[in-house]
Amino acid sequence: MVAGRPVRMSRKPAPKGFAAPIGRARPLHEEVVDRLRDMIIEGVIPAGERLHEINLSETLNVSRTPLREALKLLANEGLVELLPGRGARVSQLTPEGVGELFEVIAGLERLAAELAASRMTARDFERLRRMHDRMAVHFEAGERQDYFALNHQIHLAIVAAARNGTLTATHAALMVKARWGRYSALASAERWAEAMSEHNALMAALEQRDGRLAGDILCKHDRRTGETTEQMLKAANGPVG
Repeated sequence: MVAGRPVRMSRKPAPKGFAAPIGRARPLHEEVVDRLRDMIIEGVIPAGERLHEINLSETLNVSRTPLREALKLLANEGLVELLPGRGARVSQLTPEGVGELFEVIAGLERLAAELAASRMTARDFERLRRMHDRMAVHFEAGERQDYFALNHQIHLAIVAAARNGTLTATHAALMVKARWGRYSALASAERWAEAMSEHNALMAALEQRDGRLAGDILCKHDRRTGETTEQMLKAANGPVG
């Protein structure tokens, strides 16, 4: 037992691999950033939770220096709030913030789908198809974490297939919080099934190279994800007044 209060994880079991100490294959602070980012997005460390450096250092088997570097980067991404003289805590999604975020994401990804439909190569589409088919298998098996990982890669692949550097950079700057919202929305079984159906329709539109239809589908898909996440946050926060 280390000094201070341990980091309180959610009651659900931590996803496979989170309990293992950080490895050394990449620069250490990058490994720490990736691990903590996933733990926050997937709810292993809850929103609003204080992040105690001593306990996190022991859990991840790293010193406090790379941990502090990682927390600064996560603060830049909006996942962590730095508290002057008091450490850091996980940020909290708000219904208003989620609504604004997914309005922008929906517009960007509509454009990406429209451009990708005409610009993607046959190889691009086949790679996308393979990812989609694997994601469908995870959906049928109820494997949310594996589904989510592929879902994220599919959204990135569509943006990359648009072949517009400005669009890619703008999208990347918003994707961390968008991933957080998307993972939260998958907690709704109804929304998860709906989202899988929307991805099926999106693949059909892209296969037909129908950019307008693909853009409409992806835009509505993102809007629905934002709406679901907003509703869940409002329900969790309870009525005001």
